[in-house]
Amino acid sequence: MNHPISQVRSRAQLWVEMIGIFVLAPVVMAVFLPANWLFPVLFLLMFIGLWLLYRTPGFSCADLFRGFSTLNWMLIFGFSATTAVICYAVVTYFAPHAAFGLARHNMTLLLMILLLYPILSALPQEIVYRALFFERYKAILPSPGIAVLSNSALFALAHLMYWNIVVTLMTFCGSLLFAYSYVYARNFPQAVLLHAIGGNLIFIFGLGIYFYSGNVTRPF
Repeated sequence: MNHPISQVRSRAQLWVEMIGIFVLAPVVMAVFLPANWLFPVLFLLMFIGLWLLYRTPGFSCADLFRGFSTLNWMLIFGFSATTAVICYAVVTYFAPHAAFGLARHNMTLLLMILLLYPILSALPQEIVYRALFFERYKAILPSPGIAVLSNSALFALAHLMYWNIVVTLMTFCGSLLFAYSYVYARNFPQAVLLHAIGGNLIFIFGLGIYFYSGNVTRPF
């Protein structure tokens, strides 16, 4: 049986880790670091996350590969269609000049993004924000519903560096479904696939102007 003091220390350590990774790191990135540090910071957090997961009792990396055979295709197609409609509405209202910008002006770059985004962006983010968050810190998380909402709020905070309300709202809403897939469907591959589809649709419709670190302008 664990000593009560040991349990308190363990929970305190988890809180320190979680706040450092999911609160302090995004704020430091947004306020102090140049935007082109985004991917180095993301990959650093991914490797830290994998190391912490390795040290998490009861977790196996094999868990990340389970779920391919149980993908919810109705949910995936519904999400894809809904996201496409939302992206079209948002770009038409806020930035009609950017609609389908890459498809019209730089198809090669768009194809590269469609190919690389799932691997270089969606997968690392899901390792940190779904697997690490819900596995490493489940002992200090509230009920599943509140945990999903908290996770989505922190995922939106991770995009603070873009300083854009459109990015904040879209990442929060998308994260609700990514987190749902991980927590309730117990399906990490589905969370990654949904994230990859959402990100690729954003660039297809032209909303990459909001999600491209080269366009970041701090409000101070």
